[in-house]
This record gives sequence, C-alpha cells and structure tokens, in this order.
Amino acid sequence: MLLPQLARFTDLALFLLRCMVGIVFLTSGWNHVKDPTGRAKSIGMSKSFTIFLGVAEMAGALGLMSGVLTQAAAFGLSLIMLGAIQKKIFLWHTGFWGDKASGWHYDLMFIVMNVVIITTGGGRYVLLR
Repeated sequence: MLLPQLARFTDLALFLLRCMVGIVFLTSGWNHVKDPTGRAKSIGMSKSFTIFLGVAEMAGALGLMSGVLTQAAAFGLSLIMLGAIQKKIFLWHTGFWGDKASGWHYDLMFIVMNVVIITTGGGRYVLLR
C-alpha cells in the first residue's frame, strides 16, 4: 500500500460512498413516485411497477445511508441496476457509452459501488449494527 496512513479513513470513505449512492437512488426513486405516469412512459413500464421501483429505490437508498441492512440494500439496488442494464442492452440497444452519456456504463458503476459496499459491510458508521 502506497499510503498506509490513509487506511484509518476507510470507514469514512465507505460512509461517503454509501451516502453518494444513496442520494442518487433516493432522487431517482422520488422521481418515479412523484410522476409515475411520466416515468412509466419514459422507461417503458407500467405505472404500478414504476411506483414499486421508486419505493424500492428509496428504501434501498435509506438503508444504505443509515446503515440499516446495508448489504441487503446494496444487493437490492444492484438487482435494479442489472434490470436497467438488461433493458438498455437488449430492448433499447444502447451501447456502453450510449448517446449523450445515457449508456449502461453509469449503471455498471453503481453495481460496482454496491459490490464494494456488500463486500465490506459498508463500514462502521451505521445507525444499527
């Protein structure tokens, strides 16, 4: 390790990662719930599934940010991203980079971030242990 003295900040770094991932999913989920008809049309899903998806994203985000069931929340959010990648590749035929940065590279980054959270437990900064 090049800078071993930075290892003492690992839990803080994981907390910041959890918060960043959580904020993205919380705002995405809120947009699904706030305008389910418009969002359903834009993602090609039913209104009821869009509401379910939004609630699931918000619940996962709150779990990540608070540290409650962190690994389960990260796993669930990874499944949502796998679904998004599947839709982008096979239904919308979007490339890795996509048009105007709408490719599935973004979704893949969130899967990797969630894998880091799953495999590390998300660090020590949690509401419930």
